[in-house]
Amino acid sequence: MKLRIALTSLAIVLLVSGTAWLLFGPLLNMVRHSLAAMPAPMTELVARWESMAGQIAGLYLVISVGLVFLLLYVLIGLPLSRAEATVERIADEYTEMDVRGGALLRRLDQSLRRLAAALREERERNTAQLDSLRASNEQLAKLQAELVAADRLATVGKLASGVAHEVGNPLAGILGYLSVIRMRAKGNAELNDVVDRTEKEVQRIDQIVRSLLELGRPSRGKAQPVDVRPLLDTCVQLLSAGQEFRGVEVRVDAPQSLWLRAEPGPLSQVLVNLLINAAQAMGGKGRVTLSAREDGATGRLCVADEGPGIPAAVLARLFEPFFTTRPAGQGTGLGLAVSRHLLAQFEGTLEAANRPGGGAEFTIRLPRP
Repeated sequence: MKLRIALTSLAIVLLVSGTAWLLFGPLLNMVRHSLAAMPAPMTELVARWESMAGQIAGLYLVISVGLVFLLLYVLIGLPLSRAEATVERIADEYTEMDVRGGALLRRLDQSLRRLAAALREERERNTAQLDSLRASNEQLAKLQAELVAADRLATVGKLASGVAHEVGNPLAGILGYLSVIRMRAKGNAELNDVVDRTEKEVQRIDQIVRSLLELGRPSRGKAQPVDVRPLLDTCVQLLSAGQEFRGVEVRVDAPQSLWLRAEPGPLSQVLVNLLINAAQAMGGKGRVTLSAREDGATGRLCVADEGPGIPAAVLARLFEPFFTTRPAGQGTGLGLAVSRHLLAQFEGTLEAANRPGGGAEFTIRLPRP
């Protein structure tokens, strides 16, 4: 590096001296000729200075080159040397490459390029790790929510196991007494209306008890390969004649044969519940799409409606037992909780989301045989 600075200093001095000579040479010649025309003592003095001109020029060249060299070395050489040492240390630590040998600026350029590439790769790795951590955090939050929901279901199931039969037997007796009253109150419209209202409420209580029993009941059978397309068609045919589906178009979008591992009875119960919910969400008018697809090692069943969708506050609590958005007396808040519980018994899952184009979508995932 010092040799390069010395050569650069020499080139600078020669360039400046040559430029000065081109500018002031004619003037100096004129002065020399003028002095030569003067008396003898002055002529001798001019001759002496001309004989010493080479020595003066050499001394000027040496001093000038030395000063320029010192200036360039202090202002450029030392900082470059420190930068070279720093880059070599960083390169040895992070890029595991040898940048010694060759021109300094070329080594600096190579080192900085490779260091930039190493930093870029490190940033990409950090971004990938951050995305992975974010996904893991979301998955953990989801699992935590599922564990909380499972704990609530277990609590409700234990409660149901303890009181369901005790409540069920008196309800059966009340229904029997109501039948006797109805038989003896023939012709009494007011009394019959009271009996009908009472029987309706008792049946609602019975439905709640039965739903509670579903939460605490173990699997009623063994999961087996099920062709879901006939099961979907059967559910649609079963509901199409109902009052709630008079203005609802149910479209089945599924392959002619799709085998998944499930229990036919509980799966049908879940699908019927989701279809009824979809029809009620649309107010009895619109289209419901029931689709089935393979998705890797699992199969996906989707019930999508064209309703108003699910508000964010409701979506977070949708599968909680006894949570419902329906008016009092029109829902128990157990349908979705029971559905998820039934699916979990044969390794199935149930998720809810809003569709990008509007409406809600419930997705069932089941393992393939």
